[in-house]
Amino acid sequence: MADRLLPRTVRDVDGLEEDRRGTVSMFKGIEPEVVIAEDEPAERNAAAAFIRRALDDHLAPRESAIFVRSAEQLPRARSIAETAGLPFRTATTGRHDEDKALVGIIHLAKGLEFRAVAVVACDENVLPLAARVVDAFELDEVIATERQLLYVAATRARDRLLVSGISPGSEFIESL
Repeated sequence: MADRLLPRTVRDVDGLEEDRRGTVSMFKGIEPEVVIAEDEPAERNAAAAFIRRALDDHLAPRESAIFVRSAEQLPRARSIAETAGLPFRTATTGRHDEDKALVGIIHLAKGLEFRAVAVVACDENVLPLAARVVDAFELDEVIATERQLLYVAATRARDRLLVSGISPGSEFIESL
């Protein structure tokens, strides 16, 4: 599923390109639940329901995470956790050993794994971040980087994945 977010060719940190056509993943990823809501309250309710279902299925809070593109969307993520009754911590609050979900920005997700992940606020002009899409010369690289951020967040989910935003949603959601 998440591999569909990546382009046919990817460039590594050394600038070398790799053609991904014909690549077969050794793992079959989970299919995401995708929600494009009419407004923020509708997204909050859908994402909170996703989290509550995970909790009802006996997932511990620490096995869940809610990620957003940047700090500006963190209040939305916290509101979703509160609506779901999900105890949470942020990267700057709480300890890793506490039984609390992580609420944070996508940049903090790399290297982590959770049984349930909600990637929320995937709105138009948020993912890709409109402020980064200003220079036509760097547009392709910016779009690729932003797409890879969603890929990183989506691949943190082991069992359940929700990707949500407010209509019309991020252009990247179509790839899911």
